[in-house]
Amino acid sequence: MIDSVLVANRGEIACRIVRTCRELGIRTVAVHSDADADALHTRVADAAVRLPGSASVDTYLRGDLIVRAALAAGVDAVHPGYGFLSENAGFARAVLDAGLTWIGPPPEAIEAMASKTCAKKLMGLEPLATVTADDLPVLVKAAAGGGGRGMRVVRDLAGLDAELTAARAEALAAFGDDEVFVEPYVEGGRHVEVQVLADTHGTVWTLGTRDCTLQRRHQKVIEEAPAPGLTPELSGSLQEMARRAAKAVDYAGAGTVEFLVADGRAHFLEMNTRLQVEHPVTEAVFGIDLVALQIRVAEGAALDSEPPGARGHAVEARLYAEDPACGWAPQTGTLHRLAVPGARLDTGYTDGDTIGVHYDPMLAKAVVHAPTRAEAVRKLAGALERAEIHGPATNRDLLVRSLRHEEFTAARMDTGFYDRHLTALTEPAPDPYAPLAAALADAHGRSRFGGWRNLPSQEQVKRYLMAGEEYEVRYRHTREGLTADGVRVVHADARLVILEVAGVRRKFGVSRYGDQVYVGVTALTALPRFRDPAPDHAPGSLLAPMPGTVVRVAEDLAVGSAVQAGEPLLWLEAMKMEHKITAPVTGTLTALHATPGRQVEVGTLLAVVQAP
Repeated sequence: MIDSVLVANRGEIACRIVRTCRELGIRTVAVHSDADADALHTRVADAAVRLPGSASVDTYLRGDLIVRAALAAGVDAVHPGYGFLSENAGFARAVLDAGLTWIGPPPEAIEAMASKTCAKKLMGLEPLATVTADDLPVLVKAAAGGGGRGMRVVRDLAGLDAELTAARAEALAAFGDDEVFVEPYVEGGRHVEVQVLADTHGTVWTLGTRDCTLQRRHQKVIEEAPAPGLTPELSGSLQEMARRAAKAVDYAGAGTVEFLVADGRAHFLEMNTRLQVEHPVTEAVFGIDLVALQIRVAEGAALDSEPPGARGHAVEARLYAEDPACGWAPQTGTLHRLAVPGARLDTGYTDGDTIGVHYDPMLAKAVVHAPTRAEAVRKLAGALERAEIHGPATNRDLLVRSLRHEEFTAARMDTGFYDRHLTALTEPAPDPYAPLAAALADAHGRSRFGGWRNLPSQEQVKRYLMAGEEYEVRYRHTREGLTADGVRVVHADARLVILEVAGVRRKFGVSRYGDQVYVGVTALTALPRFRDPAPDHAPGSLLAPMPGTVVRVAEDLAVGSAVQAGEPLLWLEAMKMEHKITAPVTGTLTALHATPGRQVEVGTLLAVVQAP
């Protein structure tokens, strides 16, 4: 029996594993980088061991340090979670060689399937050795890992070499392995996968299908189980292929076989030899705990001959600290409040935690289960719409709109969903009464009510920034209370404002953190009474859209270079992803302040392009 486990990961999956271990009476040990010294996963575990440094390559990708930590902590077993070293056969062997139990598949199965190139060969498929114009579009893909990192769609041969270079750099930073390959890119398909669970006695469960079609940057955003709209024949065929793949490598533990389904045909993508981010939807439908079952399998227990029956439908949405309208730029800062009532919330953060620049920007996974797909989708959209998420910008509004989009509700989506609909889905829709509610709540918090004079008070003016636009609010203190033109103020205090508009009473919960104000789900910034006289940056200035590190600058780029609008000038790495910074206009580069390795904050001046 396993009595103690070291979790070789961080964030929400580390917290998720700790939760199950605690329910089973198993002691847990966390590992953490310096950037994660006070992270939630270190606080919920029974003990924690430091991995010196902050970069993943120096910490969570150092198998030798993690094995040393496990031995020092005296644990029985190691659980790798997902990402990082979870599909690294060398790490699995090092754990076993140290006399510890590995809560994962055998190293030989990892070697056979964790490398996507090896997996394709095992399934009778081959990557493209050379690429011609007739092969376009193609997908450049990292051989190790997942999560959309190291992936690029190439539609022009001229850009292939640059995308290969970028993919290798991103894959090396995320997985410690820069191998990439090229395969045909199937457009207009759906991403469908099958959860497998196998024991060491020859039993293999296939736990239905999942649909993970809605993706940004090849990283899943919304997942559900079972995959909707599949014929019983196709669903059965996918599960049988997954079973054969697991049997072919003597698989043990949890894994996922992924397919792209187009025109009623299934195209094998890869087998992930680990737990998936979206595993909770399978847990909800089958009423199981996959982490607990992983531990049972690692202890040598046999699975029942058949899995439990499926019931209902489950949907999961990934909450990211990012701005979808600005190229999915990751966001950082203090997470003041995170609550999604009505949903299972798997998260690595709690109120007051800081979202930094070193790791993936996912805040949490919100999961719901209901008897039917329509009910589950409605339930999750409602839960997210009412959620309190106070802090950096997130993709919450995008998720709600995606769940309610007619293509999604009718299960007619494909992997090009966001390519087609992103602009409409990110169109600002601010509540016009939010600034007034913010101003009235602020007035209550700052004013002393009572002792009103008979003379009317002077009109008060406050300004707020909301959805990129400036709003001015005017109101008065009178003997009858606070008044505003066209709106009756029913109630106002520092936390709750009730307005009557055209005979309808509306309630606004208000929270304030310095200059940041949240009215319901609307975020505002209180502006100073007097405008800043400081001049803005010169036209054509490129400002860092996020904190990060300059990883490279375009070849031969220098002050005086002629550039075209949209031309890539430099690349920033933030939260394990590379972000391309392009010329805002056609003109001449008149300043260049970016050099490889430079750390920058949001708003840092990187370069200036002057138009003719």
